[in-house]
Amino acid sequence: MARTSTVSSTGHVRTGRSPSQDWTRLFYVGAACVMLILVLIGFRHFFLHGSAHPGRELTPNIRTLIIVHGISMTGWVLAFLIQSLLIATRRRRVHMKLGPVAVVLAAFILVSGLWFNVASFRLVPPDFILWTLTMKQFMVLGFYTLFMFAVFVAVGIWYRRQPEIHRPMMLLATLSTMAPAIARIDVLNALYQGTVMERLFGPSLGMLILGAAFLVVKWYVTRTIDGWYAIGYGVLASTQLLTIQFARTRVWDEIARVLLR
Repeated sequence: MARTSTVSSTGHVRTGRSPSQDWTRLFYVGAACVMLILVLIGFRHFFLHGSAHPGRELTPNIRTLIIVHGISMTGWVLAFLIQSLLIATRRRRVHMKLGPVAVVLAAFILVSGLWFNVASFRLVPPDFILWTLTMKQFMVLGFYTLFMFAVFVAVGIWYRRQPEIHRPMMLLATLSTMAPAIARIDVLNALYQGTVMERLFGPSLGMLILGAAFLVVKWYVTRTIDGWYAIGYGVLASTQLLTIQFARTRVWDEIARVLLR
């Protein structure tokens, strides 16, 4: 990252962070706040009443699993906000010390997420339609979300000492989990339900729009395009589109049939 330098009246050179660095740090804090707010709105029934969307009872057979997975996912968004705040307030050592905790949380999310994805769809009638997809078709989105989350987290951890890569990867990891929350905000989904966009993107359009907005906002405040984020977002958007089309194939139908036995 670039630094600015000035010469004092005594001849000493003083260095400091450039304004773009400060804006970058604030951007990540702002992005984390936006995602946390969306999670709280989307899952408001869960947090306020202990119920599922749009107010129905949590499935008794997997109630504990739902609660554990929901809390762990919310914990990840909170962790992303805390880590962003630590960097913004120049507490990098604390940020680094909390890194292993985030790794453990990510691993727990993957395990509970895989368990939840299979267990929940075993209890749903096979002819139930959601976002133009049958339940067997819809199940692939859960696996896809966990896969992309794992990929972005893994890349972020591998490049943890290179902030220009680490930070956008962790942002993308968090963004990749946002579709379930945004899909539960009815006023937003009503804008495209029943259109060709619903068939193409399913419940993920809101998440992809949010990701595009992050790219534009970061460019606006820093006056530079974040290449790593742009590449990661492009992968996320294109594979999301392909995954929904794959969900409608006979190949996935056979895979889902085996998983749901």
